[in-house]
Amino acid sequence: MKEEEDIILETEGSEYLVLGHLLIEGILAYKAHSIFHNHHLIAVNSDNNKIIRIQVKSRWAIDYDGSFPMSNFDCDFVIHVALNRGYRFKEKHNKDKNISKPPTIYIFPINVLHSIGEIDTLRRIDLNAIKDVDMYINNWDLIKKQIN
Repeated sequence: MKEEEDIILETEGSEYLVLGHLLIEGILAYKAHSIFHNHHLIAVNSDNNKIIRIQVKSRWAIDYDGSFPMSNFDCDFVIHVALNRGYRFKEKHNKDKNISKPPTIYIFPINVLHSIGEIDTLRRIDLNAIKDVDMYINNWDLIKKQIN
């Protein structure tokens, strides 16, 4: 049961991490109710009645393969959080097995993920397939431009 609890904590933690960043960036946002499976967060602008639906995807390991599962594209943005909390394959990094790094946060408009072409049979998004992927790191302006 420990692994399942860890996954729930990782998921919730990632969503709250992104929510905190949105608020710090001046974007009014809320955690969506758990019945909304298509998105985890909602950003709003009450002045112009705009709403942005956000999915949050995360991976905990530093040495993950650079991909994340994506089965539902019914949202406006996908924010992928590479938590960088340690190594999955510890035998390769015995001396550094407890090391962690700051998270890396990618902000993808959904059309960017649609435009990468073929999604593999496991329905995974590969960061290596996204052109100029580094331009999406901490690019909160993408959301600000769409919400304003």
